[in-house]
Amino acid sequence: MSKRTDSNSYTMIFAVIMVLIVGSLLAFFASSLKPNIDENKRIEKQQNIFYAMGINENDDSSANFVSTDVAGTEFTKYIKKQLVIQGDKITEDDKAYLIDVKKQQALAKDGKERKLPLFIGEKDGKTFYVAPIRGKGLWDAIWGYVAMDENMIVQGAYFDHKGETPGLGANIKQRFFMDDFTGEHLMTDGGVFKGITVAKGNNDPKNEEKTDYEVDAIAGATITGDGVSAMIKKDLALYVPYFKNLKK
Repeated sequence: MSKRTDSNSYTMIFAVIMVLIVGSLLAFFASSLKPNIDENKRIEKQQNIFYAMGINENDDSSANFVSTDVAGTEFTKYIKKQLVIQGDKITEDDKAYLIDVKKQQALAKDGKERKLPLFIGEKDGKTFYVAPIRGKGLWDAIWGYVAMDENMIVQGAYFDHKGETPGLGANIKQRFFMDDFTGEHLMTDGGVFKGITVAKGNNDPKNEEKTDYEVDAIAGATITGDGVSAMIKKDLALYVPYFKNLKK
């Protein structure tokens, strides 16, 4: 074997060893970081639920979560029940907030019965029913949490996104948009679910009419707004049987 062949062999062996070392290091770091990542996701979900209930640190214009330092302890203070609705079956589960809505939607597409988390909270003597929703924006996923009363009248909402356009679709997580949903009706007096449409050219720009099932659209973000409308109508409609049973 020539010296050049020996050199090439050693180089290949070295490269393989380096790949194995780097792979092992990456796996180690991923494993060691996972608990922190999971904890951050848990706290973020709690903060989202709180925000929809009006528990936040907002100033006059910006939207701000409660501190991560208190989210965990405050969660058990305000959230009295966590329910999982699956068909006609309703169970209590103190880990319901960890249910992956995206995975549950995929199960439903496969014809399987999905789990619907519902959080019952109390604040200032008032009961809130908070449901997570998820949909598709212009570029990627959008999601949110909607707090309702027993009549499915919206008491607060929080929306977020993965990759919507800054200054346009990304504005679904701005207060001027989210605040518009408070007070909006999701059902008619006759018990027909209507949802809420993010409407371009809405004739109620100050959003004073709360029974028109519309809020004003964000300029230049039609597709993102359509995504918000769709996920509200699609996901919240699944909770209608639960709310109708509250009246019985």
